[in-house]
Amino acid sequence: MSTQQSKQTVAAQLEALSTDGVHLDLPQLLQYQHHTYLLDLAPKQVIQSKLAGSYLARSKGRGMEFDEVRHYQPGDDVRTIDWRVTARTGKVHTKLFREEKERPVFVLTDLSPGMHFGSVLLTKAVQAAHLAALVGWHAKNRGDKFGGILFNGSQIRELKPASRSVAVLRYLQQLLELGIPAKAPATTQYSLAEAVGQLRRLVRPGSLIYIISDFFALDGNVMRHLQSMRQHNEIRLCQILDPLEQQLPMQVQGQLRVQSTQEVLQLDLTPQAIKQQYQQQQQQLLQQQQTFWRSLGLRHVQISTALPLRQQLSSTDAPSGMMTQGAAHG
Repeated sequence: MSTQQSKQTVAAQLEALSTDGVHLDLPQLLQYQHHTYLLDLAPKQVIQSKLAGSYLARSKGRGMEFDEVRHYQPGDDVRTIDWRVTARTGKVHTKLFREEKERPVFVLTDLSPGMHFGSVLLTKAVQAAHLAALVGWHAKNRGDKFGGILFNGSQIRELKPASRSVAVLRYLQQLLELGIPAKAPATTQYSLAEAVGQLRRLVRPGSLIYIISDFFALDGNVMRHLQSMRQHNEIRLCQILDPLEQQLPMQVQGQLRVQSTQEVLQLDLTPQAIKQQYQQQQQQLLQQQQTFWRSLGLRHVQISTALPLRQQLSSTDAPSGMMTQGAAHG
């Protein structure tokens, strides 16, 4: 694909998403209520919530859904004795039921300064907001309570789970407020570990947790919080990655000026060895993270900023690290 064709494709995709790729507004987040079929929030592990709800847990107990009949055991409720089976077999049998339990959905959305970068289509923050909106609308359609944590480096917002559209709209409003790129470094800095720690205090056992971030700030404290929450909740990690963070274009040459909150670096991108070293380093980092996810049994998916979210979720081959020519957002 030529550079001109690539630019035309990106422009068409941005128009379809009703965004410039950098800024958020309510219409672009509202449209995801029509695409909730792209997600599956069905439980993948035992629900441990103590609150009544609409999900059938694998644990046995009193409830509305009959499960099976077995021999009566000391301590069983006599009200659940199946008298028909008892009369037919001559041995006392009791009924077991599937318990209906509630499963709130929590989303942590990382909107920190490092997320305001994109080299092709969207910034990571915009893509993260799109995914959070999709999860919220899907939770609302299923009748799940929805809440979570949002943070942008200088602020952390906590939203306790609530039901219906108001819970989703409340979350979207916070996405809009915290998703504005900061013009100057904040005096107060909140880390991913602090946000995950606050999420850990907010969630209740039996919840479904989405954490949307690039995970470049992953450290021991984040891992400790994840290990703790994993014991009683289902966690799905959504890693937002930009192609330029995984591989430098081989045709690029010259000096690159990189600015962080601490310093400005000047890099010479002409040597191919530098590009190869960069790619190997990034691949090694991702592999280390994936090894950790697997060790905890966490569900993990990579989402690229180079393609619309709907295109990636509807494809059987989800792209990871797709390189396309375009202008960088930052």
